[in-house]
Amino acid sequence: MKKLFLEFRDFAMKGNVMDMAVGIIIGTAFSGIVNSLVKDIITPIISVIIGRINVAELKAVIPGLFGSASISISYGLFLQAAINFLVIAFTIFSVVKVLSKLHKKQEKIEQAAPAITKSEELLAEIRDILHDQEKSAH
Repeated sequence: MKKLFLEFRDFAMKGNVMDMAVGIIIGTAFSGIVNSLVKDIITPIISVIIGRINVAELKAVIPGLFGSASISISYGLFLQAAINFLVIAFTIFSVVKVLSKLHKKQEKIEQAAPAITKSEELLAEIRDILHDQEKSAH
């Protein structure tokens, strides 16, 4: 049992799992922001364009046959969910694109910086020691 617990602890504390957990938490919070953006800004703009007050209330009503209840198809809710998806997908695309550019710039900087060899490092240390000795002699 102890071995199982230790394996689980090692798994749960790996960097990828922790990164994923942070991503899920941020994604959940981000979802609230995007839902508000769609509900409070984008949907009213679409409503003005199509001449309706609320896109989510759009529906088609099919009358029931032989006295049964009518059927309501709420395609406005689907439309709002599709808008939410498109906004989230575009935002994630934009963030990934920006992060990719930043990562590429960082790689270029790292590649441009010349690697210091061991002998160059030793020569620099000797130079610094000689410089310190000169200062202390004067």
